[in-house]
Amino acid sequence: MSNKCPECPPSLPAWMGTFADLMSLLMCFFVLLLSFSEMDVLKFKRLAGSMSEAFGVQRQINADSIPMGTSIIAQEFSPGKPEPTPLQTVMQQSTDSDSPDLYQICEDEVKEALEKECPKVQGKELSDVVIDKIKMLMEETESDAINMASSLQEEVRNNQVEIETRGRRIVIRVQEKGSFRSGSAELNEEFFPVVDKLIDLLKSLEGPIAVEGHTDNIPIKTALFRSNWDLSAARALEVAHALFDSGELPQERFSIAGYSDTKPLVPNDTPEDRAKNRRVEIILQQPIDDKTKAEIKQARETAPDILPADQADEWKQLNPNEIF
Repeated sequence: MSNKCPECPPSLPAWMGTFADLMSLLMCFFVLLLSFSEMDVLKFKRLAGSMSEAFGVQRQINADSIPMGTSIIAQEFSPGKPEPTPLQTVMQQSTDSDSPDLYQICEDEVKEALEKECPKVQGKELSDVVIDKIKMLMEETESDAINMASSLQEEVRNNQVEIETRGRRIVIRVQEKGSFRSGSAELNEEFFPVVDKLIDLLKSLEGPIAVEGHTDNIPIKTALFRSNWDLSAARALEVAHALFDSGELPQERFSIAGYSDTKPLVPNDTPEDRAKNRRVEIILQQPIDDKTKAEIKQARETAPDILPADQADEWKQLNPNEIF
């Protein structure tokens, strides 16, 4: 019989001892850290609250308004106290759609009372409507003038042509520079391309066209022109012929006048200012519809002094002799 000991069963691997020692040391290390630290209760509660909201823990929610009834979940709330709501308006129901309702009856009575007792208020309202229409028409005229200026950009830059608006009028001012020789009423050949552009612009717009000639205050007396009156009228007639001789603009739209030196733009004090006064103006009067004319006339009759001061100039720019 053998006296040898039986073989020992295999035990845990050798690295387990090293791992157990390491875990023990780490636990002791964190225990020491915890013993040395101080606990901030406020921060701990904030951290706990944030974690509870983040992980969906049920929490209390403040009620913004009192519930309208009780429930099994919220037994601490009581229903709101019902109070009657007084009606500020009178309601009417009718199956007859043709009969007037209360609103229409009241509106008609108020309108009739205003017409009898407050004519100035009605006139003011009408004037406001007319002023709005006038402003709208002036804006359309300014838009057309801007389009003209863009088409005549080179001529405007060279001070040959100026464009401005006066209410519903578009004034195309042809300067003597580049168009006429001094003391002459014959157009320069270099100016005829500008005339062609003017024809294209004027035929696309409605309204009568007035051609007016102007001179400076220096008297002239030649074999052709006895005075500045003859020169201004001859220049206006020359420009008008250049515009309607092509046949694209009917002659019925034109009126021609010479004003000599009676309507200067600037005082005739310097050679530069006198050159500005020597000009031919092509004035396009854009039309106004009959309805607007009637409203303007009625507003002038009912409220002649009701216009604000800042709008009086725009009102006066519409001459009653021209639109009525």
